[in-house]
Amino acid sequence: MLALNEKYLAGIISEEEILAHSPYADLAWSELAEGSSPGSDFLGWLNLPQNFDPALLREIKEAAERIKKQSEVLVNIGIGGSYLGAKAVYEALKDPFKARQDDGVELLFAGQNLSGKYLESLIEYLRDKDFSLNVISKSGTTTEPAIAFRILRALLVEKYGEDALRERIICTTDKSRGALKAYADNLDLTCFVVPDDVGGRYSVLTPVGLLPLAAAGFDIQKLLEGAHKALLNLQGTKLKSNPAYRYAVIRNCLYKRGYVAESLVTFEPELSFFAEWWKQLFGESEGKDGKALLPTSMQFTRDLHSLGQFVQEGRKCLFETCLVIDEQQQLALIPESEDDGDGLNYLAGRALPEVNAIARRATLMAHREGAVPVLEISLKRLDEEHLGYLIYFFELACAMSARLLGVNPFDQPGVEAYKLNMFALLGKPGYEERRAELNREAADQS
Repeated sequence: MLALNEKYLAGIISEEEILAHSPYADLAWSELAEGSSPGSDFLGWLNLPQNFDPALLREIKEAAERIKKQSEVLVNIGIGGSYLGAKAVYEALKDPFKARQDDGVELLFAGQNLSGKYLESLIEYLRDKDFSLNVISKSGTTTEPAIAFRILRALLVEKYGEDALRERIICTTDKSRGALKAYADNLDLTCFVVPDDVGGRYSVLTPVGLLPLAAAGFDIQKLLEGAHKALLNLQGTKLKSNPAYRYAVIRNCLYKRGYVAESLVTFEPELSFFAEWWKQLFGESEGKDGKALLPTSMQFTRDLHSLGQFVQEGRKCLFETCLVIDEQQQLALIPESEDDGDGLNYLAGRALPEVNAIARRATLMAHREGAVPVLEISLKRLDEEHLGYLIYFFELACAMSARLLGVNPFDQPGVEAYKLNMFALLGKPGYEERRAELNREAADQS
């Protein structure tokens, strides 16, 4: 279902260098499998596709059907892992020129920013729509989604009345505690659990991602089946034949060579937001102790007309991992023109996916000739099953890569730094001392 193509690495990294990492890859896998890895309390994702509760899957599907019967739009309120995975799959599978799929609601997102313009525009859009809210937060107090929930909840009451809260709000939160759990219990809302042993960036295959995707009309059973196939194929096998382990080792080899960034590139625009999920997965898992590659992304051929010059001839600081979809619909044929004023008659009758594939090959060859290391990760086709496989592939590879790097893959201590300053500057009770410090620093700098 997935292949790792290393042909563009020829002459950069040898097979001997890769296989020399076998003892370290074996150790990293043993730590994960035995639960001895740092952050082992967050290893629930590892066997989740195999152990997923059928009763919970039915409950998710039933809730999704209720949403579809009463709403045109589901607003998914969350930030970070509480929205990135669902949006990545949604954008990859939906028709970009349809508001909603044939068997699903339109899925919109809130709580991932603090932009007043964004939220005001969303409110105006929802005034003429039947909508429901799905709020995702372990605590219920994370600033961005909590603000969005408060505002959109008021809109919901204004439009439907207080009695509609129970019908039109679903909460995905902690199983026993937190402000959102208390709110859900008080109103007897439909509630799903964010598993204690699965961190946000690994949560797309839990109710966090599955409920909104099911409501949007996608086959979450197939998503889990694809991830289960990846689990069976990838866990515990040897480095020589395991693409997830090889990907983890190769990126660490390149990091040791002085490359400071990895760019996930694609020639398919529907995968652009998948790269946003990938950036959180690797950035939050590895970016610690002054270490790690910077995860970036580019969408080709668009970005070849903006960043292509830098990639080709600029500082050799990054390598590329290109996501490829092998099977494409052969629909858009290039017509012949009588005057051939644009000089494109040599392409007449050819399908656009064929031209795109040749553009990809030409680009990767040029970048390799320009001393940019390139990997390809290819899926046979873009559907729920293959995306599930790809998600699990990256989750496993990320955990392995972080252990090869010597960091805890499952914590994110640096995320709190901006929050402390924000709470202090906004005047949140309990942060007076930090606010005074910031004011003194500002006075000294002026």
